[in-house]
Amino acid sequence: MLKTMTFAVLHFSVAFSVTYLLTGDLLVGGLVATIEPAINTVAYFFHEKAWNRIALRQKQHHQLQA
Repeated sequence: MLKTMTFAVLHFSVAFSVTYLLTGDLLVGGLVATIEPAINTVAYFFHEKAWNRIALRQKQHHQLQA
């Protein structure tokens, strides 16, 4: 769990820093650093579902060939 928490802090810091450097705005940097990980989390959920579906189809295909 500690590794996950440190990665979350790193992710937030990078998102904030890049946005702040691009915009010069602390508020925008904070908003992007908060919103971007939330959107990425949802996107990752659907990405995993798609990959799991692909893996299942491949497994079924290999079982039919055996």
